[in-house]
Amino acid sequence: MGNKPTDQDDVVIIKKYANRRLYNTQSSSYITLDHLAKMTREGIDFKVVDAKTGGDITHSILTQIIMEEEANGGEQILPVNFLRQLIAMYGNSMQSLLPHYLEASMDHFRENQLKLRKAFEESLGNNPLAAIAQRNMEMFKAAAAAFMPGIDGSAPQPAREAPAEDKPADDLAALKAQMAEMQRMLDKLAK
Repeated sequence: MGNKPTDQDDVVIIKKYANRRLYNTQSSSYITLDHLAKMTREGIDFKVVDAKTGGDITHSILTQIIMEEEANGGEQILPVNFLRQLIAMYGNSMQSLLPHYLEASMDHFRENQLKLRKAFEESLGNNPLAAIAQRNMEMFKAAAAAFMPGIDGSAPQPAREAPAEDKPADDLAALKAQMAEMQRMLDKLAK
């Protein structure tokens, strides 16, 4: 969600009813907090409103999602010391500045994470070991295709029927042709 301005047409309206059910007005279906967590991870902007009063309760729903994520027994993101410091900020004179600071910090963290991922992917592409591994895989595929026709997804070539007396000579010729083809492929890949 961050500091990006959003077009009101892009915001999905979720209504929360007195029976605690959440209704997605865009998909015309009832959803759960897990659905809202998934929408958040996918970057879908939504607003949760109380169906009776029309009041915006997005903040409390997002807080509830965080609390459920923290309590689900998986990895906890929020360290105890951070939570204590956060609680201590309520009522503090700096309380009004903290939301903007936390939001900017999270945006900065996300930008750095994307830059790091991009740098890692680019370095992997320029990595000589990755290039060697790619070449070895291509050579392995070529060798496998030569020894087992049809393994590369192409249909195996049907064998010609030859007279019985010519079969050993034809088999030897076919084997020589396969070996020559395999050598040609290996030479081509080694270049």
